Amino acid sequence: MTQRHPETPAATATPDRADDQAEHRTDHQADRQVDRQADRQADHRADYRAAFNAAHLPMAVVDRTGHIAGANEALAALLGSEPHLLAGQSAADLVDLASEARTWHAYQEVLRGRQARLRCTRRLKHPDGHSLWTEITLGPVPGTDTGDVLLSVADISDRRDLQARLRHLQMHDPVTRLPNRALFFERLSAALEASSYGQSGTGRIGLCYLDLDGFKAVNDTLGHRVGDRLLTAVAQRLTQCADQSGYGRTGGHLVARLGGDEFALLVEDSTGTEQLADLARSVLAAVQEPFDLAGQRLSVSASIGVVERATAGTSATALMQAADTTLYWAKADGKARWTLFDPERNAHRMTRQALSSTLRPAVERGEFIVEYQPLVDLESGAVRGVEALVRWNHPQFGTLTPNRFIGIAEEDGSIVQLGRWVLQTACRQARRWQIEQPSDSPVFVSVNVAVRQVWDSDLVGDVAEILAETGLAPQLLQLELTESAVMGSAGRPLQALQALSDMGVRIAIDDFGTGYSNLAYLSRLPVSVLKLDGSFVRGFRYEEGSHPNPADETIVEALVQLAHRLGLTVTAECVETAGQAARLRRVGCDTGQGWLYSRAVAPEEIADIIGRQLAAAAAGTATDPGQPEGPAPHPEV
Repeated sequence: MTQRHPETPAATATPDRADDQAEHRTDHQADRQVDRQADRQADHRADYRAAFNAAHLPMAVVDRTGHIAGANEALAALLGSEPHLLAGQSAADLVDLASEARTWHAYQEVLRGRQARLRCTRRLKHPDGHSLWTEITLGPVPGTDTGDVLLSVADISDRRDLQARLRHLQMHDPVTRLPNRALFFERLSAALEASSYGQSGTGRIGLCYLDLDGFKAVNDTLGHRVGDRLLTAVAQRLTQCADQSGYGRTGGHLVARLGGDEFALLVEDSTGTEQLADLARSVLAAVQEPFDLAGQRLSVSASIGVVERATAGTSATALMQAADTTLYWAKADGKARWTLFDPERNAHRMTRQALSSTLRPAVERGEFIVEYQPLVDLESGAVRGVEALVRWNHPQFGTLTPNRFIGIAEEDGSIVQLGRWVLQTACRQARRWQIEQPSDSPVFVSVNVAVRQVWDSDLVGDVAEILAETGLAPQLLQLELTESAVMGSAGRPLQALQALSDMGVRIAIDDFGTGYSNLAYLSRLPVSVLKLDGSFVRGFRYEEGSHPNPADETIVEALVQLAHRLGLTVTAECVETAGQAARLRRVGCDTGQGWLYSRAVAPEEIADIIGRQLAAAAAGTATDPGQPEGPAPHPEV
């Protein structure tokens, strides 16, 4: 048998042919796979184009240059055109993408492939004239790498209309149909923001803040139905005033109901306070005209706070605070009026608020001191007593006199705590003078008492406790109440005054002649001293070349005689000159108080005056309690 060598050509020919055949079969299979894939893509494109054309959603294909490559029937119908007429047109022009810089930039980024998607809302105009709201969406065409963009346009007009109706209901008052507080503040904030970007004409803004006077009485007596009708009628008149004055609705209402019986009129780009004053006058006159409501004829008035200022540095909160404060002033000044915001008055209010918030803790921190002003016998010149006057050493505002904070203390009730401290301090000091400088006629101490102390505390119990604690005799304590507080006292106040008088404490009527001056009460009240108001004494001046009013002297003489016949003593306040003192002495006035003798001083200086007086008495000579120091203020200063 013949053997074949393994490396001969006959041995390698068969494998080569097998490899070629296998490679040929592989290429053939790949070609068939490519053909099938191409057929599938063609079918896919055909299906896509069929779906694109039949879709109810308006769509278009946009090429990289921003032009319409193809549009479906829905888009053509939406825009009132034909698909072939839309081809080649600028997509940005068709759906208004170039009107806003930010949207236009995003659109360009989508065309360049740098941004995947864009969605925005546009209001388009149909060729037949009506407008429609649309939501525009742009993104890559699915399944392609051509760089084309699919544009879709959804009609959202119905949704926008519903949203607008819901917003209107949310932002408007259901009774008057005016903008409510939320919309008003939105409009106000927008006006201030526009001004901050230099988009406002005058750079100023004005506000009339109005509140009906006595509206609660209408609701309580005639019912809420009539009250609502009145509010609606007032709203109509306010809107008419705004329209007639040139402040009508520009893109929204300028007249709003802020709640209850409060309304506001906003004036954007105001020209000054006179413009707002004219508007306030016209509104006040319109509201004061009678209303005929379903057979009811009603007359009401209004109080208006007016604010007009530059928008720079102004916030909505600050403007409304100023308007609210000014409205309060109009109410406090008597209602049925308009009041213009006053920065100086507001600064005083802010100071008052600061004092109010720190007054009660100030008593606990020991910020108050008591000074004393002599009460001098006009006949002998001797000091018979002293009036205790409280001072507040405020850490921010310095030393404050009583007229700066006593009214606040009476309002918030802290006068009870403060008044008890003053009473205790004054009694303790009077007892110390008595011990250190004993005399047959020790000086008494006079302490002011607010009527709220009588109502809100056990004044009788407090006085009894303090007298027992300090050891001061009741006869050396005098309590001063204003004429308006004493006159007409009944019930508990009268009982308290009577109990104090029975205890031996003297009761004085302060500022007599300026309040009720009901002389019939003098015979029934447990009063022992009348303190004539300084306004009568000031008419007694001769030294300054002025001519005194003879009526003042006649009134003082008559009051002194009346008081003496009733068994009362009389003290004259605000004695500033020797001439006044002489005339008061001539008409029979008992004691005087004022800067002629001394201002309110520290306890140590009163002790010196008492010491000089005792020394003079021992030597048998008269003494001058003190010399005037500067112009004379009110005796309680």
